[in-house]
Amino acid sequence: MQQKNQHVWQNPLIYMLAFSSGFCIMGIELLGGRILAPFFGSSVHIWGSIITVFMLSLSLGYLIGGKLSTKAASLNKYGVIFLIAGIMVLPIVMYSQVIMESIFIHIEDSRYGSLLASMALFFIPTVILGMISPYSVRLLVTDKESSGQTAGVLYFVSTLGSALGTIITSFYMVLAFDVNDIIISFSAALAVLGLIAIIFNKVTNLEADNLMEANNE
Repeated sequence: MQQKNQHVWQNPLIYMLAFSSGFCIMGIELLGGRILAPFFGSSVHIWGSIITVFMLSLSLGYLIGGKLSTKAASLNKYGVIFLIAGIMVLPIVMYSQVIMESIFIHIEDSRYGSLLASMALFFIPTVILGMISPYSVRLLVTDKESSGQTAGVLYFVSTLGSALGTIITSFYMVLAFDVNDIIISFSAALAVLGLIAIIFNKVTNLEADNLMEANNE
């Protein structure tokens, strides 16, 4: 059972955060092709490299997030994951040129060059983003009987976010903004969402403490 003082808005907040993380994950993955294209082209094996790295890093993130969620899961820690993810996305903008130039010079085969570049740029932030889904399930589940339904709704919301992130990024954002500006906006959004979760957790805990004190008087 989760804490009895769970706020009525906690679950909607978690669903919103999971939706947003799905949006950002697919937006970043889609932009990966644009980032690598100037050095390695945009052929099918470039996308194969990007998709492989994202799938591997997400799968590792699911494992780590699931393990982490078994150790005193809280909305505060959940928010910290978002904060770290937002910070780890920034190096994609800051160091992409240097990393890809170095790899391009030393590795002639664009297949392996693109795979290594994808690992260097996207692996760590995507692992952290992958931790969000299992941690979300842990915070949402209140009893074993409803765990399957809760997980289903959560993955529906997260996947819906991914679908919208794909189409909005590809149809509109890349036409209106520079790729680096979009990545920075994703980074800022993740950090802000993390802060919202942390602040929400502190406020609800304070409310619970005040209510407990009032009942004891």
